[in-house]
Amino acid sequence: MYDPENRLTDAYEPDVGTIPSDDEGRDEENVTKTGTTTVGISTEDGVVIATDRRASLGGRFVSNKNVQKVEQIHPTAAMTLVGSVGGAQSFIRSLRSEANLYEVRRDEPLSIHALATLAGNFARGGPFFAINPIIGGVDEEGSHVYSVDPAGGVLQDDYTVTGSGTMVATGTIEGNYDPEMSVEEARALAIRAVEAAAERDTGSGNGIVLAEVTDEGVDIDRFDDYASAE
Repeated sequence: MYDPENRLTDAYEPDVGTIPSDDEGRDEENVTKTGTTTVGISTEDGVVIATDRRASLGGRFVSNKNVQKVEQIHPTAAMTLVGSVGGAQSFIRSLRSEANLYEVRRDEPLSIHALATLAGNFARGGPFFAINPIIGGVDEEGSHVYSVDPAGGVLQDDYTVTGSGTMVATGTIEGNYDPEMSVEEARALAIRAVEAAAERDTGSGNGIVLAEVTDEGVDIDRFDDYASAE
């Protein structure tokens, strides 16, 4: 929660990685990217978001093996870090700040639909470079999963996958998703999807980050291997 005694307080400011970025003279081959497989699955009781932990240069060199690619941006919502690391970090901080400001002014959190719409507006009109995040959250209307494309398009679905491991992860979820599945079942499915993608996608790997979002808040955990996440 915002602290009026300390205007520098950010209620949702964990470390968003430590990889530097440079917006000057960007070269596609030398931009640090997450590569990535990110999964968002909606259930009646909440949302599960899962991502791998690898960052790469040009998709060929692993530049970091411990990137947290999902961050809390709202009391009951989280967003993934996908695409160029610098653009995604800036995007997360900007959206988190706007969500905080809305809560301070209105004394209530932003709805998840409004949060996703704002994210699309930012992506379409802002300086953010090559991002394709997932937003997952819970509000009075239920559980929601949105994907935001680099041009600002916002799509809601029961589940969605973004990043370089999309095809493999989507194939794993397709046919196994059940709208009535529990959060625990969605978590197991999300782990399987990220693990399958990491087997074939060179931009994904090095463990998994899991976020469980309910009406009580956001819980994020990191694991070095898939077995320990189950």
